[in-house]
Amino acid sequence: MLSNRTLLLVTTAVAPALWGTTYLTTTTFLPPDRPLLAATLRALPAGLLLLALARRMPQGAWWWKAWVLGVLNIGAFFALLFIAAYRLPGGVAAVVGGISPLVVAVLASRVLHERLTTRVIVAGAAGVLGVSLIVLQAQSRLDAIGVLAAFGGTLSMATGIVLSKKWGQPAPPLATTAWQLIAGGLTLLALLLVFEGLPAQPLTPTNLIGYAYLSVVGTALAYLLWFRGIARLPTSIPAFLGLLSPVVAILAGWLIAGETLTPPQLAGIVIVLGAVSVAVRPPRGSGAATRVGPNPRGGAQPAQRRVAASEE
Repeated sequence: MLSNRTLLLVTTAVAPALWGTTYLTTTTFLPPDRPLLAATLRALPAGLLLLALARRMPQGAWWWKAWVLGVLNIGAFFALLFIAAYRLPGGVAAVVGGISPLVVAVLASRVLHERLTTRVIVAGAAGVLGVSLIVLQAQSRLDAIGVLAAFGGTLSMATGIVLSKKWGQPAPPLATTAWQLIAGGLTLLALLLVFEGLPAQPLTPTNLIGYAYLSVVGTALAYLLWFRGIARLPTSIPAFLGLLSPVVAILAGWLIAGETLTPPQLAGIVIVLGAVSVAVRPPRGSGAATRVGPNPRGGAQPAQRRVAASEE
């Protein structure tokens, strides 16, 4: 039987695995050159669905906190994500996020005063090496705007992870996820109306299937599991689990879209998986690492702070 910690790791890892299918879904099912439309239809319906289930609104300071987190984790991140997805091959667009664990670790050391351990640095560097092997072997040209958008999305989400940990969760994940998706979705809707406008042509059934999958499965379900993991796991672990997204993206491109998978890319995948396994493994002899759970006052739990202090 799986331990509570292993089950939490597995369910949290489902989120980036689902995100790894975003790139293939975008290029296969969605209309071309409409990144803000895709981002809006992914976030806003998902948020409204979860809010209908949670039936709970923010209170006090959480009106503006939910908006900030919604912009970082959803609004800015989705917009940049879809710009990258439209301008880069699926695997390339996804693997740029490989620097996320190091960005999160550095931000957490500054904002949350978590120790930047050797173990995290080495695993993060290995993750960057692994995704670099995948990127450098991709048989497609790299678009500068697409690469910048992918890096901007990584920075936005890394900041959102750290602030989510710092502020904690004042309500169950179903409600807090809904707030962020709605805040991010409304932000995206405003950007859509200003920069893209509403579609001139009606959406096809294929388009609707793609949007429905991204909204219900790739967003509502994925972010519910993701924010639950952020609340209960040490800060760096969700970021490392995020490395599974590029692995799934490039494997999906190989299995479904017939993209070429070279030996160096295979080596990169192995290195990434190794980096994730090292990062999520609890320190030897630390029983506290197996106890995970929400901290209603925000920030890391005492057990998690001991793990962060002892990890080497």
